[in-house]
Amino acid sequence: MAYSLTLRALKSSTAAPRLIRTFSASASRSDHYPDADFSTFKKVTTGPQSEGRVVLVDFYADWCRPCHMLSPILKSISNDPDVKSGTGFPVDVMTINTESEDGMELSQRYKVRALPTVIAFREGQNVMQFVGALPESEVRNFLGRV
Repeated sequence: MAYSLTLRALKSSTAAPRLIRTFSASASRSDHYPDADFSTFKKVTTGPQSEGRVVLVDFYADWCRPCHMLSPILKSISNDPDVKSGTGFPVDVMTINTESEDGMELSQRYKVRALPTVIAFREGQNVMQFVGALPESEVRNFLGRV
């Protein structure tokens, strides 16, 4: 009996400091940058906000049918908070219209020869790409390798 009273007294003692650990986490949500210009491209793919992120850059044109098939898949990926790259980084999606002035310059810089072309940038580096409209399962498989 005396033993249990001693234990209770130790547990409820205010002499021992209590440590309270709090955890906070913000959801690492993905962003979507439709019809990005050169400035947005540079800021998102190579600026400080590119750290710890993967950016899928989709080069497209309005007349391109396969582009219209791929666009909803990429948009749904950018809206899905559970989508992560193979490195665990959140995935942002950017679209570049190759018919715009900035889009033409960027497509030449990255040697885009066919549409759609999707280039993955990880922490500012061009790491992988695919060409053509892929089904969603293959796009997710691609992300798993990035």
